[in-house]
Amino acid sequence: MFTGIVEETGVIQKVEMGAHSSCLTIGADLIFEDLRIGDSVAVNGVCLTATTIHGKSFTADVMHETLNRSSLGGLRSGSVVNLERAMAAGGRFGGHMVSGHIDGPGKIIQMQKDDNALWLTIQADTKILRYIVEKGSITIDGISLTVAAVSDQNFKVSLIPHTVQSTNIREKTVGSVVNLENDILGKYVEKLMRPADEEEKTAKITRDFLSKYGF
Repeated sequence: MFTGIVEETGVIQKVEMGAHSSCLTIGADLIFEDLRIGDSVAVNGVCLTATTIHGKSFTADVMHETLNRSSLGGLRSGSVVNLERAMAAGGRFGGHMVSGHIDGPGKIIQMQKDDNALWLTIQADTKILRYIVEKGSITIDGISLTVAAVSDQNFKVSLIPHTVQSTNIREKTVGSVVNLENDILGKYVEKLMRPADEEEKTAKITRDFLSKYGF
């Protein structure tokens, strides 16, 4: 589990492509204070496992499903990535609950300065947009952000200068693809409601029945 508070940016040192997978070598600094083989690290919001550690770099395998769901397949040597270690049980919870399981990609279609803020407009699939609500949380490349506006085609977020300078957002341009993870609470609520909807189809006392008789 992560919080969406990026600890530092790292740099892709090497990408080894397999038939349907890849192995990333990532250089960084801060996260090596206590990183161990087998630990989880969010790389641009994707939960990966550190498989080897050599000095100030670690490797992580990326499977076929992850490449299909995220933008990690587009990483090259020199790419800047956001990094966050898994949340410690006694740590501060500064963002929101982030699983590191990407729902899909989004595309930056507008970047606009507003005094000291940077507005991003991100286009996404309707399957992702349905879970995005104004003033709710969204994870963009591993960054926990608050949704400022949402439509049926895109949504907007506003970033303070610290977030821009401390993350890979400083490297982004219009057209850049980012990883999106919806707030997991909405998906759980939807899942829990489905059995009730199915049971109601065969029940004698339904919502329509109650409404018809004044309940």
